[in-house]
Amino acid sequence: MFRRHFIRSTLLGSALALGATLGRAASAPKILVVGDSLSAEYGLARGTGWVALLDQKLKAEKSPATVVNASISGDTTAGGRARLASLLKTHQPGVVVIELGSNDALRGLSLQMTEANLVAMAQAARKTGAKVLLVGMQMPPNYGAAYGKQFSELFATVAKAEKTALVPFMLKGVADGADPTALFQADRIHPTASAHPTILANIWPELQKLLK
Repeated sequence: MFRRHFIRSTLLGSALALGATLGRAASAPKILVVGDSLSAEYGLARGTGWVALLDQKLKAEKSPATVVNASISGDTTAGGRARLASLLKTHQPGVVVIELGSNDALRGLSLQMTEANLVAMAQAARKTGAKVLLVGMQMPPNYGAAYGKQFSELFATVAKAEKTALVPFMLKGVADGADPTALFQADRIHPTASAHPTILANIWPELQKLLK
């Protein structure tokens, strides 16, 4: 009799412990970053890009949140849109960070198509219950004032329409600093490792709100 009671108690304790573990896992938000070279550590040592710094920050703060970096150098909004469904199914994130669009502009792709792709990505993520953070960019002045304005504004347009969080300019304090070339690699497109703490500082306030 005692032995049966002991076994039942042990099994019950194990079940409760497992349930607590699964509960913590379920409540721990997973952050999925879908971006291009600016998030994929192009030209940088591994572990020095803003996504890696984010992961380090979360661990230092003992946050239960985890990070999955699904960024690919050279990716466009069309590429991100095409692979998002699989990423959502595989990782089941609580937060999706979309950092795409720069390569669309650099290749002269239709801004209307860029906007449509971002809308589709935001909607797909939100349908799974995930919160969305859209990371905006700006084009260099040589692309023309009108084009640059249209490009930067499309991020705010999508964020407002889809009710997502927004970082207006990922490279604030980097591309518009006193010496814009000082924080960029030789190609003058990709930031150096020393710029990525500033990039994270731009993104973190909005991302932090989504983790609460």
